[in-house]
This record gives sequence, C-alpha cells and structure tokens, in this order.
Amino acid sequence: MSGPEQLEGMHAAAFTRANSEPDTIFYAQRVPDSLMDMGARTAVTALYQTALPVGGAVLDLMAGALSHYPEEATFQRVVGLGISKSALDSNPVLGERVVQDLNEVTTLPFEDDSFDAVTLCDGLAYLTQPLAVLTEVVRVLKPGAPLILTFSDQFHAVKAVAIWQALEPADRVRLASVLMSRAGLAELDTGEVVPPEDLTAWRDTVHAVIGRKPRN
Repeated sequence: MSGPEQLEGMHAAAFTRANSEPDTIFYAQRVPDSLMDMGARTAVTALYQTALPVGGAVLDLMAGALSHYPEEATFQRVVGLGISKSALDSNPVLGERVVQDLNEVTTLPFEDDSFDAVTLCDGLAYLTQPLAVLTEVVRVLKPGAPLILTFSDQFHAVKAVAIWQALEPADRVRLASVLMSRAGLAELDTGEVVPPEDLTAWRDTVHAVIGRKPRN
C-alpha cells in the first residue's frame, strides 16, 4: 500500500483523510452507499440513460448495493467493483463482482480496452490516489469510451480527502476535470442537474463530469 498521492500544483496533504483506518473496517458498521437523496439518484439514472452504451460492457467503480443504471437497459457485461461483498451481492444489476479497496490497491484487475463505459458515482471524494485510479480507468476503457463521474454535495466528512472538503462544489468539478485530464481523458463535458422547485424530496444538486479515452 502506498500513501496519498502528491500531485504537482496541489498541497502535499491534499489527499489525506481525517480517519485513516482502512475503509473495509470503517464501512463494516455502515452501509457504503451513496448519500444522495432519491431525487439525485433519479437524476444520475437519467444521465446514465443518455450516456451509457446499451448492449456494451460497463464497469461500476466503487459500487455498492445500487448502481443507478436504468432498469430497462441491457448490457453485454456489468461488473461492479467495491469494498463491501455484502453490498455488491445485494446489487441486482451486477453480473460480476470484485471486492477491492482502491485506496489499498489501485490496479484494476481487467484487461486493456475492456469496457464501453465506466461509471463512478459519489466515489472520487474518498480516493487517496485518484490519479493512479483514473489512469487505470483509462487503460481499461475502449478507445472513445466514456468515464461518467457523478457526485452530490453530500459526503462522509471523516473519509473524504482534505482537498475535497476544502473546496466549494464548483471547484470540486474543476478538481475532477483536472484529475481526469491528467489521467489522459479527453473531450471533457461538465454539467449539473438542479432539482425542480416543486420536487421537495430532492435537495441535492448532482454534478457530472464525462471524459472519453482518446481514439488514437
């Protein structure tokens, strides 16, 4: 296991965390799932509906019991990678499950150019070596395939890295974009889904950054 990343232009402690016990221990007493409310989850599903390649091979990174994939979507292969075996086992859309803590092992156990899309929902805040992980994401994506990264403004404070907690939401989008760009993703597209005023159950804004593996 290596320590938190130190990236050029960022504070040496940017990717350290207040609670340094292994995530597998921390989440053993908690459900390691998204803190998004129902409306925000619906927004993620709507984004996936337009951005995920139906019929392709998809990887849900830092997956839990819910992947937010559209119910009507069919894929050739759906892989979930996360730290909780019980959460992965209860996720009904997964065809393959990999138990792995990306803060312990950043290497993904998949072949080059394996996936038509990778999704990462509410996970970037917790990665102590995000560039290493995102570089692996680029490796396993097929040329032209997207990483669809989403997050809300809610997170476990003791487990989120220092720089994530210090930034405003708009700056977190910029951080995600910088990391994805440094990892080799291109054609970055950023945006957010704001809840309609009449939907009182939806309080969380969903931020999204989509980047694609270059074709050459």
